[in-house]
Amino acid sequence: MARSVSTGDLWWKNAVIYCVDVETYSDSDGDGVGDLIGLTQRIDYLAELGVTCLWLMPFYPTPDRDDGYDVTDLFGVDSRLGTHGDLVELLRAADDRGIRVIADLVVNHTSAQHPWFKAARRSKDNPYRDYYVWRSDPPPDTSDKVVFPDKEDGIWAYDERTGEWYLHHFYSHQPDLNFANPKVREHIAKSIGFWLQLGLAGFRVDAVPFLIADVDTDGDDVPGDPHEYLKALRSFLGRRRGDAILLGEVNLPHKEQRAYFGGSDGDELTMMFDFLGMEALYLALAREDARPLAKALKARPRIHPDCQWATFVRNHDELILDKLSDQERSDVFAAFGPEPAMQIYGRGLKRRLPTMMGGDPRRIRMVYSLLFSLPGTPTLYYGEEIGMGEDLEAEGRMAVRTPMQWEPTRNGGFSTAPPRRLIQRLVPDGYGPEHVNVADQLRDPDSLWSFMRTLIQTYRLCPELGWGDFRVLAAPSRAVMAHRCHWEGSTVVAVHNLSADPVTVRIPMDPDDLRGDEHVWLEDVIAHEATEIGRDGAVELTLDGYGHRWMRVRRGDPGGL
Repeated sequence: MARSVSTGDLWWKNAVIYCVDVETYSDSDGDGVGDLIGLTQRIDYLAELGVTCLWLMPFYPTPDRDDGYDVTDLFGVDSRLGTHGDLVELLRAADDRGIRVIADLVVNHTSAQHPWFKAARRSKDNPYRDYYVWRSDPPPDTSDKVVFPDKEDGIWAYDERTGEWYLHHFYSHQPDLNFANPKVREHIAKSIGFWLQLGLAGFRVDAVPFLIADVDTDGDDVPGDPHEYLKALRSFLGRRRGDAILLGEVNLPHKEQRAYFGGSDGDELTMMFDFLGMEALYLALAREDARPLAKALKARPRIHPDCQWATFVRNHDELILDKLSDQERSDVFAAFGPEPAMQIYGRGLKRRLPTMMGGDPRRIRMVYSLLFSLPGTPTLYYGEEIGMGEDLEAEGRMAVRTPMQWEPTRNGGFSTAPPRRLIQRLVPDGYGPEHVNVADQLRDPDSLWSFMRTLIQTYRLCPELGWGDFRVLAAPSRAVMAHRCHWEGSTVVAVHNLSADPVTVRIPMDPDDLRGDEHVWLEDVIAHEATEIGRDGAVELTLDGYGHRWMRVRRGDPGGL
């Protein structure tokens, strides 16, 4: 049965999410590591940009062998980053500025240094043994199931002390938890309740398919329907904080995604990243052909009204392209990552958007305009608003987890520590802080930062984009993506040219927008210019190379526009 939720509780429908790696964002004490106090000092910056939801990557205690995703305490704060008191101050400062805060929920696995796993390795009859998944017989070849194929050759690791193998889908120093054990589920629920009580507004749930059901093994699944566990988490979340969200990482085919939302009931994940749409976007950009993106968006499964897609062009991991065909992936590699050093795991790229776009400001801005116009909630990764690049010499995913570039000074204003003590070096070459930084762009009305701020403000004034029904509009040019979002009698039409060549197109309006006796026209919501619709019900638009326009359907006399 569908739940009744007021629209005020569905704040995520038109939020602007901004992802931060605390240790690389702002260092307040000069030790070379970003911290919660430093992030709190930057809250006004995020508010000025227009961020409404801050997503924190893991800040929990960790040996830091996987950038914090190897957790040793589900209830703690890493001492390098601060204290619980520092986190509360961040939450208070964010709340004062209308910014909600969510954090990574990393519970598919723990660090091998977690006290639970240390105890589990002492003996086969240890009480914590069943917190993890073990097998006594040698495992078969599972090299095709590993998440990091360049680091692991299977998903089972041998423990010499007890003579058995333990399950790990990620690194061998990250053993998988056993969700068939009620005590494990109880601990996770308590950790969720703890962080909600402190003030978090929800969680980005890491590796959801591995969390609820391990399809690679026998005997370790949660009893019954594995989705029941996800439903229980969502129910618990709702009881503790009614407007809190679960934003899931689910990179699966469309036919499987709907189940993770809870099907027609919408009682599992609140939001889900649209990985397939992101991959199709890069294929469309590589081919300068909008059809792959349009096809992917139209193929999205129908979801409950209380659920939402999260859209993005770059996340904090590799830019994964595993759902594309070999030829499609080859086309994207050729366009945006032709060198082996730019690729990762044979399935993705370790680059940021500006470098992939060759630094062309027209193309970069068109892509972000397209992102914010798509149906769903836009998610930004820190540094995207100023066009940061990557460090290709950094290992794996760390290429795009470089320190934030605040000023054109040593260390980019990130830290006062000697450069050798930084948690990671800054981006080198043409995208370093001397060329790309916040301070310069805040003073420049023509900068990417100023464009992004205007884009965010415009998006917030167009609830149709987050709440509305989506339709693709026919365009005579393959390079043009045209679509409409309609909500409560109002419609926004967005048109984007994916090619470098100017184009003039006639786009037929949706018949629903032309009904009635009043004169119908389009208002550019950024330039505030009127565009007439022809008698044939089509609008003629001329777009520059990588040009883009957002227009709201208006009725009556255009007046002074």
